[in-house]
Amino acid sequence: MTTIAPGSTIGILGGGQLGRMIAMAAAQLGYRTHIYAPEESGPAADVSPLWTCGAYEDAAALGAFADSVDVVTYEFENIDPAAVDTLAGHGLVRPGAGALRIAQDRLAEKRFVQQLGGLTAPFAPVDSLDDLEEALDEIGSRAILKTNRMGYDGKGQARLSEPGDAVGAWNAIGRQPAILEGFVTFAQEFSVILARGADGEVRFWDSPANVHVDGILSTSMLPAGPLIEGQAPAARALAGQVADALDYVGVLTLEFFASADGPVFNEMAPRVHNSGHWTTEGAVTSQFENHVRAICGLPLGDTGLAAQGVVMRNLIGDQAHEWRDILSDPANHLHLYGKREARPGRKMGHVTRLML
Repeated sequence: MTTIAPGSTIGILGGGQLGRMIAMAAAQLGYRTHIYAPEESGPAADVSPLWTCGAYEDAAALGAFADSVDVVTYEFENIDPAAVDTLAGHGLVRPGAGALRIAQDRLAEKRFVQQLGGLTAPFAPVDSLDDLEEALDEIGSRAILKTNRMGYDGKGQARLSEPGDAVGAWNAIGRQPAILEGFVTFAQEFSVILARGADGEVRFWDSPANVHVDGILSTSMLPAGPLIEGQAPAARALAGQVADALDYVGVLTLEFFASADGPVFNEMAPRVHNSGHWTTEGAVTSQFENHVRAICGLPLGDTGLAAQGVVMRNLIGDQAHEWRDILSDPANHLHLYGKREARPGRKMGHVTRLML
């Protein structure tokens, strides 16, 4: 097992808020970070001493970046896996490209989880309007059409409630290759967040109850309540199988619906996750610190709760301007990402509130 000692440099693909928080955790453990992103700057620039602006398709720039760091990780999954393969030719990349290939393809992701015995929504591939109409006949008219790639925070999706919605939905997603998913009747949403070390050790955080508004995570809350707590063991077992099958190293997130039939898998993210932001104050070891520990081959930290309960709320758009009111309550912990423009639907920060 390769160990990357403190004092080394961690390369991070992507310079958004997740890269920012990974870099902050890395600095606490004595590591330097080097960001590689196609933008000239971003939230991670405030806390990382090194930044390379380059395209993910630029093999020469990627190679030079990889040669300048001791391990590479990534903060989001919409990166061409070929870029990760290029980096791996120069050094250590954790997690590997295999996790990206699965997570980037909704159809492959659903099939992968089904092969491991996981329960998913009914689904069908859609490559044309004719395919969509056939899929609606098979699955039912209450469904969601999702682009097979690149969708997040509700983007690239269209809801259907009757057969006549097919043309509008197909046009709404830009007539791209897609997957049709039948509606799942569920009571709550939750996520399983785990850290898997380079030695195969797996540790889980408690699963929060997640509430989405307009396709964007609004709040994550712990304790999650008896329904989620009852279904979490089965969801954890599946998440552990996914991590082992991918020989995964780092933090991995799987999202689930709590249904009458048990936990229904929704999607996975091969990275630290918005629904785990509560761990910075609410857990003994945060998801960001354990991600750094995992990719560097260090012992994993305790994932237990550090409070009786915790609520994380995303600050979307102008909600970030509420910082004075938020800070007036000593139970709140404010995290602003340093983004200059508070656009509608844009994640500007989050606040965690501990119940001691």
